Amino acid sequence: MEKTLIATGKTIDLAIESALAQLGLDRDSVSVQVLTQAKSGFLGLGATPAKVEVTYEAPDPVPEAPKVALSSASRSKPKAAAPVKQPQTPKAEPAKTVQPKAEDTKTEKPQKAEKKPEAPKMPKTYAAAEPGSTEDKIEQFLKGLLEHMESQAVPHAWKVDENTYKVDLVGDDLGYLIGRRGDTLDAIQHLCNYSVKKFAEGHIRINVDAEEYREKREESLRRYARKKAQQVLKARRRCSLEPMNAYERHVIHATLQEMENITTHSTGTEPNRRVVIEYVK
Repeated sequence: MEKTLIATGKTIDLAIESALAQLGLDRDSVSVQVLTQAKSGFLGLGATPAKVEVTYEAPDPVPEAPKVALSSASRSKPKAAAPVKQPQTPKAEPAKTVQPKAEDTKTEKPQKAEKKPEAPKMPKTYAAAEPGSTEDKIEQFLKGLLEHMESQAVPHAWKVDENTYKVDLVGDDLGYLIGRRGDTLDAIQHLCNYSVKKFAEGHIRINVDAEEYREKREESLRRYARKKAQQVLKARRRCSLEPMNAYERHVIHATLQEMENITTHSTGTEPNRRVVIEYVK
């Protein structure tokens, strides 16, 4: 069952954080609609906070068992007195025959076949980068950057197509390299693209990932986009999503481009640029 909560704050992000703190949920578990943008006013006068509406899933209430009401007749009817038993002369008990216990006669039920445990995922294998290649330059740059960040993660780069390279950061405790909603990972990717492009021939694009975060984030964004689009179709009014980076906005646009009666566009300036979903006839 969907429920909503309205929260306010000096900024949209602070309003969202206030709502999440009240609900005890993380950002990926809710959807946000901006109701009012924050206004600073003039010399502090007339300032208004940002207001957001947060939609979240709440468990359906369990219905109580219906109580059976007694009719007035059954309540008022007196109970019949128990009959008085007459004393009887004891009878000789017949000799008891010993019956085999049910446990001795019952047949054993066939045991259910045990579920086979899922085979653990095999770790990926990576080919060593050739010295002097673009893959080698990417790995060397990231190794130096990760050492400055006091991380033991190891970068593995490979070529996807003519102009695209992918990098996996492998190791333990990669959470802080990913950051909140991938902010740190995006910063590492931006620095890598900026630095390696100066030494590469032609235009290249480098995608840096850790623990398949980007694939999981893409799937989460697709579910989020379809859910918000259904709300727009039902209410027949536009919906503005929270600010996203260019890559995340692209995922939203691509997910909804084939959906009937729905159109999307981006509005605002970085870093507060966001996607707007609109109903069209």
